[in-house]
Amino acid sequence: MPDSLISAGIWLNGLAIFVAAVFNIPMEATIIVTGLVLMLMAVTGGSWAVVASDFMQMLVIMAVTITCAIAAYFHGGGLGNIVENFHGDFMLGNNLNYVSIFVLWVVFIFVKQFGVMNNSINAYRYLCAKDSENARKAAGLACVLMVVGPLIWFLPPWYVSAFMPEFALQYASMGDKAGDAAYLAFVQNVMPAGMVGLLMSAMFAATMSSMDSGLNRNAGIFVCNFYTPVLRPNAAQRELVIVSKLTTIMMGLIIIAIGLFINSLRHLSLFDIVLNVGALIGFPMLIPVLLGMWIRKTPDWAGWGTLAVGGVVSYIFGITLKAHHVEGLFGLDQALTGREWADLKVGLSLAAHVVFTGGFFLLSTRFYRGLTPEREKEVDQLFKNWNTPIVAEGEEQKNLDTKQRSMLGKLISTAGFGILAMALIPNEPTGRLLFLLCGSIVLSVGILLVNASKGSQSKLAKQSL
Repeated sequence: MPDSLISAGIWLNGLAIFVAAVFNIPMEATIIVTGLVLMLMAVTGGSWAVVASDFMQMLVIMAVTITCAIAAYFHGGGLGNIVENFHGDFMLGNNLNYVSIFVLWVVFIFVKQFGVMNNSINAYRYLCAKDSENARKAAGLACVLMVVGPLIWFLPPWYVSAFMPEFALQYASMGDKAGDAAYLAFVQNVMPAGMVGLLMSAMFAATMSSMDSGLNRNAGIFVCNFYTPVLRPNAAQRELVIVSKLTTIMMGLIIIAIGLFINSLRHLSLFDIVLNVGALIGFPMLIPVLLGMWIRKTPDWAGWGTLAVGGVVSYIFGITLKAHHVEGLFGLDQALTGREWADLKVGLSLAAHVVFTGGFFLLSTRFYRGLTPEREKEVDQLFKNWNTPIVAEGEEQKNLDTKQRSMLGKLISTAGFGILAMALIPNEPTGRLLFLLCGSIVLSVGILLVNASKGSQSKLAKQSL
């Protein structure tokens, strides 16, 4: 729960950066208003509304980012030309005296992301799939997209670094966070008129996707794992629904408060905030739920004990450890630059969690003395549930699938036609083509869903005959 709350707060802060740069609206107002709107949607719509909106938002984000990547590729004269004109070392970046620090950072960032995507907590995302087979396909698709995604997402900022090195001056009012507006600088200066509005809708969509999922998930965790078993074991369903909505409201207010706090950290860029939160808070929480999927023979206190050790490790390596400590320990000839120290702190924190936090969890197996029969039965049931495939079948499931495809297909098709209509905005022919491309991506998915629902309806009609 804390990890997803903080992540949602970061997303709110990222949105505020874009809104402040585009509309000159105070970041604090954006965080509060957006947070309240998302909280209202999560409370009134429920989980299906959240999932459906996330799907539409994902399509808009995908269409916009692909369109921007294509524009960056052709405006920059191809990837090779962008790399040649890149200011600084394209592979290593700037302000780096020790390549070993960069290597350490890359290795442990990969380890962190592996843990983030593959653990028993964040696996909740696959509950949206109707059965195990579709969940497996979703995981495979996510794997492929995360390999291809970085090239799509980073092409516009690479273009900005190569051909617009002074872009930060355009956003001087943002202070130290001006560098976070690289993507926006590309859209404002290179993309056709009207694309900024589409980008902003995509940014709002990304923030909504992160926040509303966290709101519903956290409410479910609280009600199912604390309120029902501890406070009200015999609570009626109506009471649980009311408590869930109240919990969602409370979680929403907490996310807004976290977003406002992160916004106050003016000296940190959004990139640094994401990495530090992931390394110091998120990663130690993930270690027990990652290793626990394979290592069963641990005492019940292993999870909480690992979190406590992780908190100590985060405090030592994230707060207590300073750059001069490392420089003195290793006798470095050159002082660490700001970028090097930021990367090294993240890399060392992650490495320390792998060694000490992960090591503590493994060491706890030495103290395993078995469980009570009741507890052993619960553990066996847990792993049995994990290993039992879910199969969706029956007329009711088919009717639900058809209804969802039809509803989403019509909504997405409407959005696609709306984006296509933006080609009427006075622009150069290439600018109009970009809107046609973006709208076609969204519209194609909508048409496929509508056709799939019609095919399902005709099959059901034949079966009924």
